[in-house]
Amino acid sequence: MHSALFLIEFGAIILGLGLLGRIAGRLKFSPIPLYLLAGLAFGQGGLLPMGASEEFVAIGAEIGVILLLLMLGLEYTASDLVSNLKTQYPAGLVDFGLNAVPGAIAALIMGWGPVAAVVLAGVTWISSSGVIAKVMGDLGRLGNRETPVILSILVLEDLAMAVYLPIITALLAGAGLAAGSVTLAIALGVAGAVLFLAVRFGRVISRFVSSDDPEKLLLVVLGLTLLVAGIAQQLQVSAAVGAFLVGIALSGEVAEGTHTLLSPLRDLFAAVFFVFFGLHTDPASIPPVLLPALALAVVTALTKVATGYWAAKRAGIGTKGRWRAGGTLVARGEFSIVIAGLAVTAGIEPALGPLATAYVLLLVILGPLTARYTEPAVAWINSRRAPARPAPAAVPSSSGLPEAVEQPSQDPAAHS
Repeated sequence: MHSALFLIEFGAIILGLGLLGRIAGRLKFSPIPLYLLAGLAFGQGGLLPMGASEEFVAIGAEIGVILLLLMLGLEYTASDLVSNLKTQYPAGLVDFGLNAVPGAIAALIMGWGPVAAVVLAGVTWISSSGVIAKVMGDLGRLGNRETPVILSILVLEDLAMAVYLPIITALLAGAGLAAGSVTLAIALGVAGAVLFLAVRFGRVISRFVSSDDPEKLLLVVLGLTLLVAGIAQQLQVSAAVGAFLVGIALSGEVAEGTHTLLSPLRDLFAAVFFVFFGLHTDPASIPPVLLPALALAVVTALTKVATGYWAAKRAGIGTKGRWRAGGTLVARGEFSIVIAGLAVTAGIEPALGPLATAYVLLLVILGPLTARYTEPAVAWINSRRAPARPAPAAVPSSSGLPEAVEQPSQDPAAHS
């Protein structure tokens, strides 16, 4: 009977996710907010709480995080990451300063303590690579001049996750300074070793994993990823970081084949992860934190726009491209929820989960809108603020008749 109830519940979850994904596709926006709302509806305090499938959903959510980070690692080679670190690190520092600091300050103002401040800083810092990539594809901007700038910032954020996640894992576990330092040293050592091996022996690793049979390739890569993630977690380093490093180590045809094979699994388990996060958030706990979440969303949306604008300006991109870059970076999503999920599991601050849920819901909806309309909105505002063009002055001509003299253009676009 328990088995039948489990199949009914889990089947209903998967079917519901598929229908929500189709609705989001027709409306041309990310399905993440719908997944979160579904979790809220069927979780603690929701319309129809479920129990039989909750344990399996928790395991599926953990696999979803691992696959998200693996697929992210597959997008980059180790040499690309090293190159980005060398050339774009100033943009990464500005991104951290403008977007992580507001989250930390907000947590301290609400009296949540330093550990919650570090967690909320990560929630407000990291943009959603998945949502942003989809938005750029939908808007046809993948070939734009500002796109490499956007991708560089996202890559730097993803790299920072390899350092940040072990730090908050140690903090949430209540480790002291010495234990936390050891955990961080292990994480950095493992990350550095994997990057070194990926740069020097990436082709050898890829050849070892490679197979012409899709079934064997899928089993080897998935098994290797789960194994490394488990070892990483056993060493008190984030399992997600282990998966990310496995993705970096694979390159060439293996990375492309793995991406194709694992994309459906990634989408399935990632959706389960968002539902699981919603299941553990009581809808009644969201209204008390809605105003702080809204204020934080407004502030960090503006700081992300400023980050993208500054980075694009530094790269020599024109004014319109700068505003497009800033507007595109606003969306938060999967990684903000991953970070908040760690804190919710540790139980450090009951209001942190609801605040993160409301915050992500706001920005995952606002992000595609700012990507599309920031640059046109700025152009419209500038056109309204521009002074009226004066009438041409008349000067005598050689014939004695007045002759118009054209005034310099006052249009800001003419100087961009």
